[in-house]
Amino acid sequence: MSIVDPNVLDLLEHADSRYTLVVEASKRGRQIVGGAQPLFDNAGMKPLKTAVEEIKRGLLAYDRPVEEVVVDADEEV
Repeated sequence: MSIVDPNVLDLLEHADSRYTLVVEASKRGRQIVGGAQPLFDNAGMKPLKTAVEEIKRGLLAYDRPVEEVVVDADEEV
């Protein structure tokens, strides 16, 4: 796997930050190592490369939990 293929800027179309890309790729890579089936024919690819390729192809989605805003009852909104 090359550090320039796929380009990080191309991958950022599928995530909101580089941090998110790293976290999602590592999580998916661990799932594949743990026995999860790849979402495409990945003949000969290592788990992390497979995870990055799945992100590149738009096969993975992630959820970012919405933070709750707590408003003090005495405070004017």
